[in-house]
Amino acid sequence: MPSTLTAPEATPVAERPAHRDPNVLRWLAAYTSSMIGDSVYYIALSWAAVQAGSPSQAGVVMAVSAVPRALLMLGGGVIADRLGPRKVVIGSDAVRCAAVLAVAGLLFLTTPGLWPLAALALVFGTVDAVFMPAVGALPARV
Repeated sequence: MPSTLTAPEATPVAERPAHRDPNVLRWLAAYTSSMIGDSVYYIALSWAAVQAGSPSQAGVVMAVSAVPRALLMLGGGVIADRLGPRKVVIGSDAVRCAAVLAVAGLLFLTTPGLWPLAALALVFGTVDAVFMPAVGALPARV
């Protein structure tokens, strides 16, 4: 009579549902605040560009933000894989915040025209190309 070995029954572990996991809730709060900030940024950038120039010039400023994001996103994924998505998300949010605050201060003190807005759009789009792949990789690590 052959003997078979059976694995001992594992004790069931009570897993915490995702909506009660503190890591998931922290990620959700951070992601929500970041997306709200992005939405406010795009509205403020387009409004400031229209105030400084014409609607067609505002469209050019918005395109300056979109082009580097589209061209550099694949490289942003490589950076996120190399450095880790958490560091990349935090770093890119900090850079984007600093850039927006710097241009907001400049616009508050003077009326320099569209060039600072275009520079901000270029920096924001470039950093956003690194942010998007990293934020997409975070849920799997949470």
